[in-house]
Amino acid sequence: MANSWRISALAERHRALGSELEDWNGMGTAWTYDGDVSDSHEAIRTKAGLMDVSGLKKVHYVGPHAENLLEYATTRDISKLYPGKSVYATMLNEQGKFIDDCIVYCTGPNAYMVVHGTGTGYEMLIRSAQGRQVAVLFDDDLHDISLQGPVAVDFLAEHVEGIRDLPYFHHMQTKLFGRPAMISRTGYTGERGYEIFCKANDVGFIWDSILEKGEPMGIIPAAFSALDMLRVESYLLFYPFDNSEIHPFDDQPAGDTLWELGLDFTVSPEKTEFRGCYEHFRLKGKERFKIFGVLLEGHKEAEIGDTLWADGKQVGVITQPAYSRLTEKSMAIARVDVDFAEQGKAIEVKGSLNVNAITHTLPFDDPDKKKRIAKG
Repeated sequence: MANSWRISALAERHRALGSELEDWNGMGTAWTYDGDVSDSHEAIRTKAGLMDVSGLKKVHYVGPHAENLLEYATTRDISKLYPGKSVYATMLNEQGKFIDDCIVYCTGPNAYMVVHGTGTGYEMLIRSAQGRQVAVLFDDDLHDISLQGPVAVDFLAEHVEGIRDLPYFHHMQTKLFGRPAMISRTGYTGERGYEIFCKANDVGFIWDSILEKGEPMGIIPAAFSALDMLRVESYLLFYPFDNSEIHPFDDQPAGDTLWELGLDFTVSPEKTEFRGCYEHFRLKGKERFKIFGVLLEGHKEAEIGDTLWADGKQVGVITQPAYSRLTEKSMAIARVDVDFAEQGKAIEVKGSLNVNAITHTLPFDDPDKKKRIAKG
């Protein structure tokens, strides 16, 4: 944890569960607990799991120029947001290459909260805010715990009035167990789930209460590394681990386009003005690779960096593998040659294991995304 400079108020609870609090995004994070991480994965897929995702950067942008700032910096039409609505967005550099993704929450008139991952979007926004009428507040007092899984709504419905009516990518200001909280219907699992934003002084009480009251429903604390399994099944990328920053080209600087990553859907229809827009549109059809799925034979999990081969040449590299006890499938997200980004292409996996495989469309789980958007 030498690089950690941000502290989770739940740190001692994580240590009690067996975590060594490995650094992520400057915060000690519970990557693992005692026991098998597959238990966390199965809880989220069949019941619900509670995770501490406070390592995400939570930043408030408030003022008359806040909308304009985010409108240029992100690929989304920020003008369509209203208090209580949020949107998933990406951020590009001037070369049209991906540098960060985020969720933008409209929290009031001229007021937004942007939740960043590990990219450089926050730093870019800070520079862009100079000279504008916008206040920027990095908020580490605000903690973020994520309750994900099919019974999450049933549990919260016992404690939060109106939670069943909250649409996907909307949020509400409320109280949970008598403590103020903002509850957002978002998450990083592919399941119907909720993120609970609350003060550092309240997060321990809310965490304990969810686990105590939710135990009869099968709710358990979930290790952060379960997200790697869930994201493979649900086609959720994790910068920089699926990107050329980790899997570089031999003769080119790091940087991937939205077309290559399959994130071009994050550009709002009709939007043509944003940072990197001209290069973004120019690079359409010039993809050097595609993010795609791989379904392996057998019951062994591959490793990051295992290579994909066909007809005696390398055609890709695995960026994140996973094996599910629930489906008994060995899967992976991979960067593959464009010609192999089709369902059912026969390939071989080489490296930590040597097995036959096929290319597979993403996501593996819930391809129509019906769980995330379910009503009632």
